[in-house]
Amino acid sequence: MEFEESGIGEECGVFGCVAAGEWPTQLEVAQVLTLGLVALQHRGQESAGVVTSNGASPPTYTSHKGMGLVSSAFPPEALLKLRYGNLGICHTRYSTTGISELQNCQPFVVDTLHGKIAVAHNGELVNARALRKKVMRHGVGLSTGSDSELITQLLALTPPMEELDTPDWVARIKNLMTETPTSYSLLIMFKDVVYAVRDPYGNRPLCIGRLVPISKLHSTGAEEEDTEGWVVSSESCSFQSIGAKYYREVLPGEIVQISKHGVQSLTIVPRPEGDPPAFCIFEYVYFARPDSIFEGQMVYTVRQRCGQQLAIEAPTDADVVSTVPESATPAALGYAHQSGLPYTEVLCKNRYVGRTFIQPNTRLRQLGVAKKFGVLTDNFAGKRVVLIDDSIVRGNTISPIIKLLREAGATEVHIRVASPPIKFPCYMGINIPTKEELIANKPEFKDIAGYIGADSVEYLTVEGLVSAVQEGIASLNKDKISSGSVSGKMVGHCTACLTGKYPVELEW
Repeated sequence: MEFEESGIGEECGVFGCVAAGEWPTQLEVAQVLTLGLVALQHRGQESAGVVTSNGASPPTYTSHKGMGLVSSAFPPEALLKLRYGNLGICHTRYSTTGISELQNCQPFVVDTLHGKIAVAHNGELVNARALRKKVMRHGVGLSTGSDSELITQLLALTPPMEELDTPDWVARIKNLMTETPTSYSLLIMFKDVVYAVRDPYGNRPLCIGRLVPISKLHSTGAEEEDTEGWVVSSESCSFQSIGAKYYREVLPGEIVQISKHGVQSLTIVPRPEGDPPAFCIFEYVYFARPDSIFEGQMVYTVRQRCGQQLAIEAPTDADVVSTVPESATPAALGYAHQSGLPYTEVLCKNRYVGRTFIQPNTRLRQLGVAKKFGVLTDNFAGKRVVLIDDSIVRGNTISPIIKLLREAGATEVHIRVASPPIKFPCYMGINIPTKEELIANKPEFKDIAGYIGADSVEYLTVEGLVSAVQEGIASLNKDKISSGSVSGKMVGHCTACLTGKYPVELEW
């Protein structure tokens, strides 16, 4: 809840689809793309765009972009003009670089020496300033402030050793990955293929799904020949709504080619020797949808383990456990299970109070959270409440909620936070307030319970969070190693916003 109110946000969602078999396809690629993007709407609400191709030689690209939610950005007439596509990529945006305007809306399409390419990007380049200078030295102008346009232009540059008439897109992508180590997951469409690319540190997520007949969606009998198409997405939560089965993750540093013939891993670009992966740990804490799968485990399950670990680290004498609806609910259930306390709801959320329709007059400001939440008084009046939240970023959201609960009859309100304090900004694609704005860096943090009006406040430790996240990965890898299906692989997560230890050296 605190994340939502603080302006902290994920930067983007990317999605792609390639129809299998003979083209022109009977698969409604534009519909698949749009529905896939709707499932990624939580990753960005500023703008949305889609580009489809007929995959011919030369291909015909058709695009549509719009501001706002997918439902308003893609009217029915827009889908009609996209309906002849055999493959396509799309994007929903929450800006971290570049202002919120239609010109920054992705995917970007540019002409290259060998034809058009379309690029959709999730992430933020840690050395963008140096790369912008490099591109401009080649005489290339940049029309937006977006990292994604920068990536597109870097891919358009001819790399050394490339034959004049033979584009080597793997070499171009590898050249890009050599130029910038993180943070990006990319979809690149050229002619009749989509390349799915993940940076060597695996900082942003990317996974592949297989479209199968609806009759075989929930069975184990769907064979390779049943494949109707391939999809690639920032999160696997988009697969069920389009009739796709989870296939696998794109590995850190991997370049995957997706065509009508199937999925082919082309190469893996390694990290500097000894460097572990650095998957963003806050994908688990907050950003991802709970039904998504990362590193072989469901996000919901990880959040439950965070709650269980929090109960071990920060127990308290109380009567009930609850949460602010609704991102911290799995952690609250985990805390309740581990502590043996009953879980109950103390607040119900009014989902239809939008900022756009509320005029900020004095009276409504004074009502504060009361216009967003109803109080379920019968569930907690006269009781001691443990309230689980996903984070306290600035502290200005949780405080009025505590006041609301006290006024409704709670005898004590204890806050337990299912993630460690955020102390540092993120330079890899998450929009986090400045260091000075974060409550963990203010003098008030020394007595944060008094500052927000709680009886006590405790956070999950960094070690506890990492343990909760990696427990499921270790268990999965142990099972695979014991069955001989995989050798042990290095596991690592980026905790820079918590510890100040960034996975790569930052360039400014």
